[in-house]
Amino acid sequence: MLVGPSGSGKSAWAARRYRPDEVVSSDRLRSLVGSGEHDLDASADAFALLDQIVAARLRRGLTAVVDTLGLDPERRRGYLELARGSGMPAVAVLVDTDPLECRRRNRARDRPVPAPVLDAQLRRMRAAVTEIGGEGWDVVISAQTARPEPSHTPGAQTAASEQRRRPVRMGLVLQLSRFPWGDDPAGPAHWLASVARAAAEAGLQGIALMDHLIQIPQVGRSWEPIPEPWVTLGMLAGLEPGLRLGTLVTPVTFRASGILAKTVATLDALSGGRSFCGIGAGWWAREHAGFCLRFPLARTRLDELESAMETLRALW
Repeated sequence: MLVGPSGSGKSAWAARRYRPDEVVSSDRLRSLVGSGEHDLDASADAFALLDQIVAARLRRGLTAVVDTLGLDPERRRGYLELARGSGMPAVAVLVDTDPLECRRRNRARDRPVPAPVLDAQLRRMRAAVTEIGGEGWDVVISAQTARPEPSHTPGAQTAASEQRRRPVRMGLVLQLSRFPWGDDPAGPAHWLASVARAAAEAGLQGIALMDHLIQIPQVGRSWEPIPEPWVTLGMLAGLEPGLRLGTLVTPVTFRASGILAKTVATLDALSGGRSFCGIGAGWWAREHAGFCLRFPLARTRLDELESAMETLRALW
């Protein structure tokens, strides 16, 4: 919830930090249901639509940045209750820009807010700062000092800091997606050994395997070989001792995250610290049906992906 008078820079602040579809703006909605952003006759319809959009996004667990003045305590409480009902964190961002700067920006607009109206907003802002402290928001922050992390990139700032502290060098791995080893039982070992040797000689850092139960149509026919990756990676670990080994990628729908953590950790221990785990939400319904695995909606799979990443980090 952005809170600030006209000219404080709320919309610009949100635009720099969030995707356009995450920001729900009363001005933008006035232009959709009326003749433009300044069509005050369209305000009632615009705010009714704004409330619907915010409620719908929160029901789906999506970020909703409410870009209005935010000076009305009753309206603020309404959005706070929506957040509580959906289990989403409620954050109030105070865009407390210097009044002189607000007035300067307002004068520079094509359609400035009348001076008495802006003066009233500035007075209301002083009161709102006090009110918000007792309204029960999870976080109350100042736009001048806030460094928010959008919900669609959790951990990005922490990862960036770690990368600056301990830079990770880029490396290339070879992904194997086809296995033309024929019918000879000794064929797989011989073929895999030659591929691993060639990858090492070419200077690649590792080998990755797809994690699929049926060969995917983008690669070959459904009856063509597609080995279980973690068993196969265990075999590869003894063929070329310098290669890193992992999946691109393992769906969270295939294995319980605790079991996956144990599998990857075992390969890592046996290979001397060379395993990695690419992980995803899964996408191919057919292989799930063919192997009696549940295939929930995308939202549920993405929630499970987030949970699995937390579990893997915790167990490792």
